[in-house]
Amino acid sequence: MAGKEGLRQRVGTAVKKDIASVKELVAQTGTTWGRARDVSISNIAICGAIMTLCPLFVIYTWMACDSFQCSLAAPMQKVLAGGLSLDAIVAGVQTLVDDHFPRPSAGAFRLFFGWLLFQGLLYSYLPGKIGYGQTTPAGYTLPYIVNGLFAWIVTHALFIGASLGLGLFPASIIYDNWGGLLVAANVYGYFLTFFSYLKAHVAPSHSEDRKFSGSMIYDLYMGIEFNPRFGEYFDFKLFHNGRPGIVAWTLINFSFAAAQWQQIGYVTNSMVLLNFLHFVYVIDFFIHEDWYLRTIDIAHDHFGFYLSWGDSVWLPFMYTLQSHFLVRHPIDMSWPWFTFVLALGLSGYYIFRAVNNQKDVVRRTNGHCKIWGRDAKVIRTEFITSDGQKHKSLLLCSGFWGLSRHFNYVGDLLISSAMCFTCGFQYLLPHFYIIYMTILLLQRIQRDQERCKGKYGKYWDEYCKAVPYKLIPGIY
Repeated sequence: MAGKEGLRQRVGTAVKKDIASVKELVAQTGTTWGRARDVSISNIAICGAIMTLCPLFVIYTWMACDSFQCSLAAPMQKVLAGGLSLDAIVAGVQTLVDDHFPRPSAGAFRLFFGWLLFQGLLYSYLPGKIGYGQTTPAGYTLPYIVNGLFAWIVTHALFIGASLGLGLFPASIIYDNWGGLLVAANVYGYFLTFFSYLKAHVAPSHSEDRKFSGSMIYDLYMGIEFNPRFGEYFDFKLFHNGRPGIVAWTLINFSFAAAQWQQIGYVTNSMVLLNFLHFVYVIDFFIHEDWYLRTIDIAHDHFGFYLSWGDSVWLPFMYTLQSHFLVRHPIDMSWPWFTFVLALGLSGYYIFRAVNNQKDVVRRTNGHCKIWGRDAKVIRTEFITSDGQKHKSLLLCSGFWGLSRHFNYVGDLLISSAMCFTCGFQYLLPHFYIIYMTILLLQRIQRDQERCKGKYGKYWDEYCKAVPYKLIPGIY
């Protein structure tokens, strides 16, 4: 009897493992909602091009500011100065690299990796409430440590106190090492990309949520793991976007403002306004960090080059171009123009925050609330995760969310425009941010359309009929 019972248990265990393996295989290769699995040759080529060209473009913008007074055309003009023959162009590129490329430095590497370590310690040990993300395609609802505001306060207090208060280092230290920091950030961004790719294969945090496309290039770029982690709480996506990335945003601006003070003896009102608008955006992010857990970065994107290199390099170096520009080109705005740009930025912030607050209220009350004085109109949906479980959700189609499906992006675009307007209109480079944000948000709208269609099915079709416009009512 004992032998039969043991055999029955072994067979049962084997069957359970087989069932689990099948569920995992379906999650990895099936057509469940989430990141795309079946990709075309053109998509793979685009991903490869982005991974190659984007770092070069960031370096190009750095060179434009560092050596050519923020003129985007000047570096290319130098390359072509010797003529249009292949030999002349190669020689021009070589001269540009030799004379103007950023150089690695031991000090910058210590500064960058010390910064990563410090932010990792704050993320891991500062107290904070536990927030929860949306249910993943495989059915996980993951916990997150929400302590970003505390980390931001501690970081800025220590930096300002040590630099301006104690004089341990110049407040312009980030500006002074900007080229070396760019090299260090690129090294880390690429390392993190390949580390995350290998981790997804050998030690995944939640194997059922992985997606494989069959293309190494595409999987490197878009990522395989949905929520790679160390332990229960150290989440790669939240940490790299919210800590070394966004905490650094306002600190970089402050350091560039200090550099402007050193160069001209005061800080211009344009630099002050830029710092304020970025401050509002960053502080709002951390005050509502729990809300961020349910945005597209956390709730949809897998962790590959797009987020790992993007958070390490693109965010801190490209989102702060205006402050770099204003060091090179100090601008004293007229007070009417200052007032207009300030009002534009605050209006954008109000729209951004009010739109998202409406969705949060509806979720907290399960749709039993009023929006603009009327009962909220919601579509009650059901969706199935790859573990076979059925879940319920709400789609709001009144208030701001009745005007368009992404009216919050209107606020984003307004405040982004205001940030760029602090730099005047003589140069294109400081306006890169609004150009990029427009492209990014339009692309996100398309990705969200595909994901939500796959997730909600007929309910999403019903929602699109109720709210036909994607972004701007009456236009798009």
